[in-house]
Amino acid sequence: MNRLRTALATAAAAALGLAALAAAPAQAAAQPAFLAASQMPPSSTPWTATQVFPGVPENGGVLCAPYKIPAQNTRYREFSTELDTNGVQVTTVARTEADAVKLVDTLRKSLAGCGPVLERQNPGLHAVSAYHGKLAVEEGAWVYSLDTADPQIGSTDIHLFSVGRDGRTVTLVRWGQMGDLADAPLTGFRTTTKTAVNKLY
Repeated sequence: MNRLRTALATAAAAALGLAALAAAPAQAAAQPAFLAASQMPPSSTPWTATQVFPGVPENGGVLCAPYKIPAQNTRYREFSTELDTNGVQVTTVARTEADAVKLVDTLRKSLAGCGPVLERQNPGLHAVSAYHGKLAVEEGAWVYSLDTADPQIGSTDIHLFSVGRDGRTVTLVRWGQMGDLADAPLTGFRTTTKTAVNKLY
């Protein structure tokens, strides 16, 4: 009887070990989740979303933060409406949490200083960046805006950005359309940002 109990215990331990080994790759392969089209800020026409692509969007990333986000371990999804309102979410998993913190700092500096940089690069363009505070979600998320006007062609555009972090994972969300800050759904964008960070895992 003792031999039988020992054999059963050994078999159970082996089964648990195999189960743990089977679960490990699944956990390692788990990818951060993305926003759905319906979770973008409210719009007068419905949002549509692309599939999730590997790497970074065209031109190396996002307006105000080009080439700041590494392509490795990065994926993105783009959003649009019938009225030329558009957006993107870019999510990257850093090697360590310290690397993720550094990336957040880099992106925040790029977004905060975007207006003056664009004015230097595009003579005649008026561009104003603004910070709209930190959101209490996971390790935090920070919201910014970019208001641009080009007198030569008579266009004005407004963009909202946010950067959030959950452990080693950093996500950046951008929303944009024609108009100025008064036309932007800042409250809705804050909600979208919280949802994006909460959905990562």
